[in-house]
Amino acid sequence: MESFTDLINSSDIPVLVDFFAEWCGPCKAMTQILKQVKDIQGDNVRIIKVDVDKNRNTAMQYAIQSVPTLMIFKNRKQVWRQSGVINSTELNKIIDMFK
Repeated sequence: MESFTDLINSSDIPVLVDFFAEWCGPCKAMTQILKQVKDIQGDNVRIIKVDVDKNRNTAMQYAIQSVPTLMIFKNRKQVWRQSGVINSTELNKIIDMFK
């Protein structure tokens, strides 16, 4: 299994990371939004979901204090971050900035 570092460094396309928790209501809403984003973006983005309860070290490394927290990595660097739910239209616009 790939490590988180390998996943975010694996390609030249934007990597969208969704830090979530199973018990989080807004995180459940993000699942459908991320599916819509993937349907639109296709291979232009890689989406990774990270359960903060199962990946505490990674969550601490990136100072995740609330869920959902979304981050975009491009060329091995974090280029964007936001906590809370964001709609698919806005998220697609943000991803388009980093293609």
